Amino acid sequence: MEDYLEMAYRLCQEKGYTRVGKISEKLHVKPASASKMLSRLRELDYLEYDTYESIRLTSKGEELGEYLMKRHQIVEDFLQLIGSTNSLLETELVEHSLSPETVSKLSRLVEFFESDRESKKKFEAYREKYEESEKRHS
Repeated sequence: MEDYLEMAYRLCQEKGYTRVGKISEKLHVKPASASKMLSRLRELDYLEYDTYESIRLTSKGEELGEYLMKRHQIVEDFLQLIGSTNSLLETELVEHSLSPETVSKLSRLVEFFESDRESKKKFEAYREKYEESEKRHS
């Protein structure tokens, strides 16, 4: 359900609204599946939506959608930082299981490395050394 709300949020940022077809296309699901999930989100007051009409987020949906999008970016940035080669796929698998506290801590860690280039270089050198060691022992 979070993926649908996050995608609706992303798409609504462009025009202020989106449509079922656009969400189903972006999430690679059938329109009927998207429609069913969007109806559930409407019941939970995250969006306004009538079949065959445009979809608009409520203030509750905006707030959660913004958090979900930020969480996604934080997790993806962290996975890239540690050298994950499948960061997008792993982000999708991991992001839903993290508490807000853990997301906040990951965010601070990523921000630290982004603001302290020297520490980031040291960490990358350490990571590369570790990865080379793993390859030799495989």
